[in-house]
Amino acid sequence: MSRQQEIDAGFGAPPGGTDDAGVSLVELAAAWRQRLRLLVAAPIVAGVLTYGVTLLLDPVYTATTTFMPPAQAQGGAAAALASLGALGSLAGNVAGTSTTADRYAALLSSVNVMDSLIDRFKLMEVYEAEFKVDARRQLAGNVRISLGKKDGMINVSVDDNSPTRAAEMANQHVAELRRVTATLAVTEAQQRRMFFERQLQDSQGKLVEAQKALQTSGFNVGALKSEPKAAAESYARLKAEATATEVRLQTLRSALADSTPEVQQQLSALAALRAKLADAERTGATAGDADYIGAYRNYKYQETLFELYAKQFELARVDESREGALFQVVDVASPPERRTRPKRVATAATVAAATLLLLATWIAVRAVLRRAPGAAAPSGLPLA
Repeated sequence: MSRQQEIDAGFGAPPGGTDDAGVSLVELAAAWRQRLRLLVAAPIVAGVLTYGVTLLLDPVYTATTTFMPPAQAQGGAAAALASLGALGSLAGNVAGTSTTADRYAALLSSVNVMDSLIDRFKLMEVYEAEFKVDARRQLAGNVRISLGKKDGMINVSVDDNSPTRAAEMANQHVAELRRVTATLAVTEAQQRRMFFERQLQDSQGKLVEAQKALQTSGFNVGALKSEPKAAAESYARLKAEATATEVRLQTLRSALADSTPEVQQQLSALAALRAKLADAERTGATAGDADYIGAYRNYKYQETLFELYAKQFELARVDESREGALFQVVDVASPPERRTRPKRVATAATVAAATLLLLATWIAVRAVLRRAPGAAAPSGLPLA
């Protein structure tokens, strides 16, 4: 590139010379040198003023607690579901795809926990909030909940103007989580326990009704002609298995199309079981024992379901007790000794540097405008 091309490009102008196309670095340096006092004094003044403003701000302290949520016991759960068969698949679907730690982190941000913290620490007065929704919003901004992807730890950090209150609020989050999980089914074992508990209660009521119907049918030991007990028990097992298959089929249809192999397999199994049940019912009817045999079959069917649900309920309770609602606190939050913000020196230095940069840019722009052909000084901003 020739010397004239460098000059036309706006750089490389000879010292002391003029350049109609741009401003040389020498001219910019000269412009900055002329304004040296301003470039030095203005950042210092801005930094001092910023430091003074930060002294008027209330200090904010951050306290953090770290705890480990209880791990799920998979061994007992797998054994329970395997022994249950079709109903085990249904019970397994009550657990979602999210992890237990994710659910605990979500519970810590729930309205239930926040309202309890607001009432306990009187945050309506602390935040000077007129409505509780405003206090919740400010509390949510002062609390940060993070979940370690590798270690599974949950960290709760709380910002507050009081270091003592910040530590107490961070530790109280763990206590509130224990309280909430005592009434909710969060883990897979807890969900299975609640599922089978409801089924057990329903089955118990039906078993009582079947027993009353059996007693009013005139059934007695002497009426058991041709030893129908074994046939009735076999019928009860068939009917219980058919019920479990129907429930499993309904669950699959809610998520899969009828043409999928899983649904077709359940349909075939259900059809085969219904055929066997129809044969057993016809056999009982032709024997002339429909009255008491039907009552006995219904009783044995309800009894089989009750025993099935009772067994799975006990297994779920064992798994739940093995998990326990034990939150192991790794780091207890203590009152912080240093404030988190405002960072007075860093803030003042940042403002001073920004002021220097803006002033230097403003002086450079003025120099460029001054060198532009036919440029006139802006009103109120002398170019000299």
